[in-house]
Amino acid sequence: MLTDTLRALGEPHRLQMLDLLRRGPLPVAEVGEALGLGQPQTSKHLRALREAGLVVAIPDGQRRLYSVRPEPLRELADWLETYRSVLATNYDRLDTLLARFEDTE
Repeated sequence: MLTDTLRALGEPHRLQMLDLLRRGPLPVAEVGEALGLGQPQTSKHLRALREAGLVVAIPDGQRRLYSVRPEPLRELADWLETYRSVLATNYDRLDTLLARFEDTE
């Protein structure tokens, strides 16, 4: 769900984790080490990302590798796309306004 995705990504460490994991699957220890977090904090944030559907835990022997799930991010991108026309309209109006100022100089 989109609200779960936004809520999960609203925490800076989780956003950093997602950025890190987009390069490929990593175990908890490597994620925590890369971000300077302890194992309990790292696990807590990865659990929140997993519950939001943003990552999946893949068993690998004694450890779990975490990997990004693209589906919730596609949903977010689709939702943001609906606002692109609003932004484009505002940029067009800004361009028109700036052109008027340039003409008066």
